[in-house]
Amino acid sequence: MIDMTLAEIAAAVGGELRTGATDATGDTVISGASHTDSREVGPGDIFFAKRGEETDGHLFAPAAVDNGAVVLVVEHALELPVVQIVVADTVEALGALATEVIRRVRAAGGLRIVGITGSNGKTTTKNLLRAILERQGATIAARASFNNEVGAPLTMLEVGVDTRYLVAEMGASAIGEITRLVRMAMPDIGVVLKVGLAHAGGFGGIEATQRAKTEMVSDLPQTGVAVLNADDPRVAAMADATEARVVWFGLGPAASVRADDVAVSARGTTFTLHLASGDSRPVHFRVLGEHHVMNALAAAAVAEEWGVGIDDIVEALESVEIAERWRMEVMGGRDGVTIINDAYNASPDSMSAAIKTLAQIAEPGQRTIAVLGEMSELGEYSGEEHDRIGLLAVRLNVSQLVVVGPAARRMHISTINEGSWDGESTYVETTDAAFELLRDSIRPGDLVLVKSSNSAGLRFLGDRLGESFS
Repeated sequence: MIDMTLAEIAAAVGGELRTGATDATGDTVISGASHTDSREVGPGDIFFAKRGEETDGHLFAPAAVDNGAVVLVVEHALELPVVQIVVADTVEALGALATEVIRRVRAAGGLRIVGITGSNGKTTTKNLLRAILERQGATIAARASFNNEVGAPLTMLEVGVDTRYLVAEMGASAIGEITRLVRMAMPDIGVVLKVGLAHAGGFGGIEATQRAKTEMVSDLPQTGVAVLNADDPRVAAMADATEARVVWFGLGPAASVRADDVAVSARGTTFTLHLASGDSRPVHFRVLGEHHVMNALAAAAVAEEWGVGIDDIVEALESVEIAERWRMEVMGGRDGVTIINDAYNASPDSMSAAIKTLAQIAEPGQRTIAVLGEMSELGEYSGEEHDRIGLLAVRLNVSQLVVVGPAARRMHISTINEGSWDGESTYVETTDAAFELLRDSIRPGDLVLVKSSNSAGLRFLGDRLGESFS
């Protein structure tokens, strides 16, 4: 974080500064990082005691102090020998401090900000864009999927006076949440990747999801740029909701940043990248899955807007080996067994894309195994979408389906009801049972996909399988 005095921090968050018996005063300068997890706190840092659904951050304030926190942002004063700033709401205070830090760094000049949203692909696009921009100057981008009302401002607070680029991933599970994040960061460029059924249960349907994602571009000024997916009609419609200049990306001829000659294999994806400038280059993209080409196009569109040339864009894209931990991560290798661990998140769109990739990259005669768990947060759409995924596995002729957990069981039922399979689908209750089954049944040369939402825990099953066949 940039240097700020205690008085400035208290004013920014609208809190009451209490220095207690410490030697600190309002003029004391703080430059440490901000955290809501006491385990991540280091000497000189700020700890925000956030209340959660299951616990209360105030209970962990002593641990934060032990780890070196010099300021606590709290909702009620604590009996601890450390500076405290008392606020009405610590999450609101976190956002307010992030807003002030961004405002100050922007005023100094040189900082460019991009906000990225979409039902799928946010983290991959963020990582690809970081790979491109960090070669051009100091770049801050979210860790993992820090994209909500807590994670996004924590990322913004990492910005320093020398930061040239901020890549802000912005997620939401309700109307208004992206607007809040956009107004904190005030992006120069807003990117919308896709509108799908991810978190549809929380939003109340895909139309509400579209409205929420539109918030990324609706507040952009005329001087801003909206980078939109030309191939998604719901995203394309957002052009009418923004005053910003629109840049299109996609696979079709209407896109100014586009790809053609797309070919997928177990070694990655190749395509020809065409920029708005007219420059074109072949790309040997090691990130697995055709669906990630769209994420690469979005990243390239932003980079071109900021003056990055095609050679630098392609070199950076080709340097990225995996999208992110547990996202189409290739593991294994012993006896020719390949494990694809893609179980960090799952929605109907990403689940379909992963299964299609499994079918696309299989060599002739190679056995394919899809190990699938629950797609969470689908609400009323859950049953029919799990059915649809089961039927997709049948249509794509996946050799073996292993469905894990009660919440995903309808995938198994829908496949056996299809009638064209005979024993190709197996249902197990737990990840341990799935591991035992797969450990004994995987054959040399098999290609195995592990895919589920984070809550199902199949990413750890994927890790176990990867280690077993490494």
